[in-house]
Order: sequence, then C-alpha cells, then structure tokens
Amino acid sequence: MSKELKKDLLTVKIYQNRAEMGAAAADDIADKIREILGRKEEINMIFAAAPSQNEMLDSLTSEQGIDWNRVNAFHMDEYLGLPAEAPQGFGNFLKERLFHKLNFRSVNYLDGQSSDPEAECRRYASLLARHPADIVCLGVGENGHVAFNDPPVADFQDPRLVKPVRLDPVCRNQQVHDGCFQKLEDVPTQALTLTVPALFRGRYLFCVVPASTKAKAVRRMLEGPIEEACPASVLRRHAHAVLYLDPESSSLLDTEAE
Repeated sequence: MSKELKKDLLTVKIYQNRAEMGAAAADDIADKIREILGRKEEINMIFAAAPSQNEMLDSLTSEQGIDWNRVNAFHMDEYLGLPAEAPQGFGNFLKERLFHKLNFRSVNYLDGQSSDPEAECRRYASLLARHPADIVCLGVGENGHVAFNDPPVADFQDPRLVKPVRLDPVCRNQQVHDGCFQKLEDVPTQALTLTVPALFRGRYLFCVVPASTKAKAVRRMLEGPIEEACPASVLRRHAHAVLYLDPESSSLLDTEAE
C-alpha cells in the first residue's frame, strides 16, 4: 500500500497496482467474514457485479478458513429484459466468478425477467429485511453511482430497499467502456437496484474502485460535497466503510493535502 487517509468517516487505501488493491481488499473482507462468523451462526453479504471487482473476487475465492456454507449471498442490481442466460446479466456474472465456486448457504438472485418489476422489488426487499447485511462489497460508477443509483434517481432517504430505475446515458456508456456490450444501443435502459439506504445499512462496506475511467468520480466522491449528484459520496458518512484505489483511480486526488 502506498498511502492511507481518511475522508470524513471513510478510510481510503491506495495501492501500488490493481492486483495488489484487489488482493488487499479480499484479505480485509475475508478477515471480517471470519471475525463475524466467530460470533454469529450465519452472515449476509451483498456483492457488486462489474469488471472492477474481478481482482477482488478472484482473490476472495482463494481465501482459506471461511465457512461459506454459513454465508447468505445477495447481489445488488440487475438489468431488466436481458435474456436469462445473457453473460452481461449481473447474476450470471457473479454465478460464474463467485457463486458457483463457493458453497454458500444460500444465493439470492434478483429476477431481471420478472413480468412485474415492482412485485420483484417487494420480494427482494422482504428477503433483505429478513437478512440484514453484515458486509457489502461494492464499486463506484463513472457517474459516481453505487449499484444502479445514478445521480438522477439516487435518494439518500429513499423509503424503499429495492426499486426499478431508468439508467442514465453515462451509466449505459460505462457498460460499453467495460467491454460488456458492443454498442450503446445494446445496453438495457432499465434495471432493478438496491437503493442507497439498502447499501448503507450494511454493517461493513468494502468499496473497490480501480482504473483511470473512475478517477473523476473518485475525486468528486472524496473532495466534493456529500450529495446525490455523486451518490458514492455518501460513503463518507459510514463509520465502517473502506475505499480501495489503484494509481489510476486515485490519480486526480490531492493526497498531499491529507
């Protein structure tokens, strides 16, 4: 690690490269899982699905000494209307990289093929209410979103835990930049997402954000006001949140001022 600093309540850790960042985040997450399982029979975790999480997920699946059959898994967002087996589906992404590699107690998917999105949101919200999140593993979008809470729809006081949303153009373009879709027209325009309060309820938040494409969002998240125009900025109010950065994502920060 090259530097650690605080932004309000948020701990920020900057690493020498993306691989080191992902491995360090996985180590911290694994340590927290072991710690909580030392005092609870089972725990609940929420996972982001994005290429930015690849290094962390790869390292996490290699961690030893974790009773994964005592962990209930959830994911935090899903496109509406993609074919069930589409590789871009976030549930499918996590199934391939995580859920099929470890013996979870349960894996709970958002149904992006639901004919009644509002009913699906209620169903998933009920699951989340019965399984309060101990650990949330998340990222940050190019527009500062967390999950699919883009600036136009983010609500720090949202009364819902899960809601349908329309994706903004920056968010949809990011899916092309990430190589998930060939062109903007292929990216769905609507999705289901856990809300900001649903994520913020997590007891411990681990936020992994690599790459130069996220540098502007990271700067705004850490150096701008805490506001819904940059949804990720709310992490600065969480007492147990850690942000993991690499040289590219942290390149616009004024770290010398810390």
